[in-house]
Amino acid sequence: MRPNSASERGRFFSALEEEFRITKEEARDFIPEFHQEMQAGLARGKSSLKMLPAFIGRPKGTEKGNYLALDLGGTNCRILEVELDGKGKARIKTVKRWVVPRKIMKGTGTALFDFLADCLASFLKEHPTGRKEKKRLTFTFSFPFFQPSLNSGTLIRWTKGFTASGVEDRDVVVLLTEALQRKGVKGLRITALTNDTVGTLMARSYSDPACDMGVIIGTGCNACYPEQGKRIKKYPGPGLKGEMIINMEWGNFDGLKSNPYDVLLDRDSPNPGRQLLEKMVSGMYLGEIVRLVAREMIARHLWPSGPGRLYWEKSYSLSSRDVSLLAEGKEPWKKKKEWDLNTAEREMVGRIGGIVALRSARMAASALAAVISWMDPLLEKKHTVAVDGALFEKYPGYRSWMSEMLWEIFGDKAKKIRMVLTKDGSGIGAAIVGAVAVTLGSRGRP
Repeated sequence: MRPNSASERGRFFSALEEEFRITKEEARDFIPEFHQEMQAGLARGKSSLKMLPAFIGRPKGTEKGNYLALDLGGTNCRILEVELDGKGKARIKTVKRWVVPRKIMKGTGTALFDFLADCLASFLKEHPTGRKEKKRLTFTFSFPFFQPSLNSGTLIRWTKGFTASGVEDRDVVVLLTEALQRKGVKGLRITALTNDTVGTLMARSYSDPACDMGVIIGTGCNACYPEQGKRIKKYPGPGLKGEMIINMEWGNFDGLKSNPYDVLLDRDSPNPGRQLLEKMVSGMYLGEIVRLVAREMIARHLWPSGPGRLYWEKSYSLSSRDVSLLAEGKEPWKKKKEWDLNTAEREMVGRIGGIVALRSARMAASALAAVISWMDPLLEKKHTVAVDGALFEKYPGYRSWMSEMLWEIFGDKAKKIRMVLTKDGSGIGAAIVGAVAVTLGSRGRP
């Protein structure tokens, strides 16, 4: 270590904090641009926000009955049976999980959907209803898809390590239905297709009428909200009178101030120029940004251990979970011998992580504020925001940082916004989607 490295490191961190700073003035300037993108997306104009109609509105809280949910959102598949009591309470009666084998994830679409059909067959065999009517199933498919109706959706592109062939640009409900037919699985009716963000909103709003946003801040980052029908110019049918939930896909918002680390990360990502907000906010990328900063400090001889070790050169070798645990003073690598950071290095990772995570929280809060102010410009009503995701739930200080940003933007009116951790939108929320879908069946549409 050079004699002046401590003071140089201090200057480095001062500059780093400035690179990742988001002021309340910048947030307030950000909101009108976000609104412009929302408006353009709703009108099918050029926009970085897809603003996809979900073809469903919020529940009344009186929906009742038993509903099935098939949840495919990563390396696990779940099937749940959920009971709704008609009084705002939902209970998971039964749940079963399967690991999706890697060869299935990367094989053919036929093999993937046959696997899902086999899981459903196994579940129905273990948990027969004894009733003659078909069970109502909601398919939670947490990948980017275009949804032309409530029970159909075309996969835009695979994410999360899936590459199954013959699925992109195909209707995943049709593919699942064909697999059920091939496997001879009877007694099911697929009533709805949804994603985890919409499910998160539905799960909370079933018991809380003030809930009007669903947000995911975890590995990915997304949001949804109920929009007035008259504003949805892209709606394919006649004029919509009620409300419809809009899946914003806000991770793709691109009106952002980037720094050199953002540029590096984006350049080397599989999708350069896309998902820019997600790359600055979500847990998928937080650890990688920290690694890029650490690598620069090593190159500038500012790292406590001196020359860098090989693991700092491996992309995505540091996860947001690793950074979060180090920030709490915990050990993330009990079984990974290659990670042998000394105390000073651990403190350094925690310090960098705090700077990166603080920006993430303030940026997420700014986007949330933009949506709330779009729905309620004068902030006259109370708003509950249902939030799920490990970054929001587990990163130390994250929720407080978001709350502080909302107070900076709205002042005392921020007390009308309540963020509530809402788990299992892809399960319980999906079942509620199915219940609302049954109600819609009798009156045609939201």
